[in-house]
Amino acid sequence: MIGIALGDFTGIGPEVSLKALSNLEAADQNRYLLIGDVQLIRTLNERLQTNLVLQPLEGPQSRAHVLLFDPRPEALESNLTSGSTAAALAALDYLREGARRCLSGELEALVTAPVSKEAILRAGQPFVGQTEFLSEMARAERTAMMLLGDDDRGRWLRVTLATTHLPLKHVADQLTQAKVELAIELAAEACRDLGIARARVGVCGLNPHAGEGGKLGTEELTVIAPAIRSARDRQIDARGPFAADALFHQAYQGEYDVVVAMYHDQGLAPLKLVAFERGVNWTLGLPFIRTSPDHGTAYDIAGQNRANPSSMLAAIALAKRLIAQREQRPVQSQPK
Repeated sequence: MIGIALGDFTGIGPEVSLKALSNLEAADQNRYLLIGDVQLIRTLNERLQTNLVLQPLEGPQSRAHVLLFDPRPEALESNLTSGSTAAALAALDYLREGARRCLSGELEALVTAPVSKEAILRAGQPFVGQTEFLSEMARAERTAMMLLGDDDRGRWLRVTLATTHLPLKHVADQLTQAKVELAIELAAEACRDLGIARARVGVCGLNPHAGEGGKLGTEELTVIAPAIRSARDRQIDARGPFAADALFHQAYQGEYDVVVAMYHDQGLAPLKLVAFERGVNWTLGLPFIRTSPDHGTAYDIAGQNRANPSSMLAAIALAKRLIAQREQRPVQSQPK
């Protein structure tokens, strides 16, 4: 069963979740657990005319295609304003419940709808992002964010980030050889999880023109190049550091299977140019599968039946693909 944490109910997460499930093929045999406010999701299902049959979760015996569960004792109000404190706190509870069920083995994967970091922080909760929140819950110290998507011609771009949610002025100080090595390693593992045999990893520089041999910055010489050498010593096909502008073009043309970017917007800007409506966020290194659509709460169009579910559909499809890949792996025998 795949869990979908419905995120901020004043955003588009619940809408794209219902639309995505209604667009799944009739042959889809997976079951889905929607984690969120039961009454609000039922009301939205009727208003959108998605015609999904929604049944409450009643223990392991529940066999319906789409199940509902709200971990909170009190329902949300139906007239919440965008970014309300109540919606922000509820979104955290949904995320926490989804992670808990994955860690206990009740769910095979978790797809997370968008939350508002600003609203959560305004509600008084320390919060960097869903990736960091889930990593802390799982006590997973070796995680990274991958963004991936394809264009209308089926050309893929896959990006793993060495650093995630940092102000740009702090990136150079917090970029370490260990972080770059980890991003390269997890990027290569992700390729294998996706069934990509070659796993060619292209690594960006941090500075313009990859530092121009130290004239425009030294991080390429002191941090990134040593990380690449270490990865190659461990038989990972990593190359670089390259100027990011040229590397993304080469990856888009198929010369590399995944790009390791040094900071958030270096990686996400090209990805969203290629696959704005179909991009997926995949957290690498967790003990469970977690994907999410690569967009935010979109408060400006929430409640207007205008949200495009393509990214949520892609996130669900990736979760199903990863589940299938894991099921096909040979079982390793335990040493005697």
